[in-house]
Amino acid sequence: MNYRILIADDHEHARKAMRMILSEDDRFTIVGEAKRGDEILPLTEQLMPDMILMDIHMPGLNGLEATRQVKEQFPYVKIVMVTVSDDVTNLFEAIKNGAQGYLVKNLNPTIWLSYLHALATDTATMPQEIANRILAEFTGVKSANDHLLTPREQEILTRVAQGLSNREIANELIISEHTVKNHLKNIMQKLHLNNRVQLTRYAYEQGFMGGNT
Repeated sequence: MNYRILIADDHEHARKAMRMILSEDDRFTIVGEAKRGDEILPLTEQLMPDMILMDIHMPGLNGLEATRQVKEQFPYVKIVMVTVSDDVTNLFEAIKNGAQGYLVKNLNPTIWLSYLHALATDTATMPQEIANRILAEFTGVKSANDHLLTPREQEILTRVAQGLSNREIANELIISEHTVKNHLKNIMQKLHLNNRVQLTRYAYEQGFMGGNT
């Protein structure tokens, strides 16, 4: 399947770098580019991309607000925030506004392509490098909601916080990937969360970090 990509960044060198990375994978087609935040919504309506690579800081409208506007009108569009900063506040604000992913510009291009493809096919987890940076920022006590989770569910949530994929969690816990998916569904229902991105954020916020339980 081919995925239509809209690039939104006010810096030409950044757009060029993203074009070069995406050109390495024929599953991605760049359908347009936005240089200002206030161009993104009209271009989305015109071009109907599958995914937007969205810079956070742009003239006219910042990427966080542009994300909110796009997701209100075009909820199917997957939005990946692309930034030079790995500021955790930016990450959570982006997720709150509807973004599905977050990439730091200095990550290895191979990580970019594998992550974007996983995101396009709804199998993405946060890149390990970003997960490690975010985990380093968080300390704290687990919330009162955690008593709702079984020991196995807490084991899985811990590994979500470590940035592991469903397959990696299954291999580590010696269970099937299908079982992992069912556990994740149960966890999200118990915590009133809607998707893995929200689950990942919850895991970070509640201190599910560190090693195996």
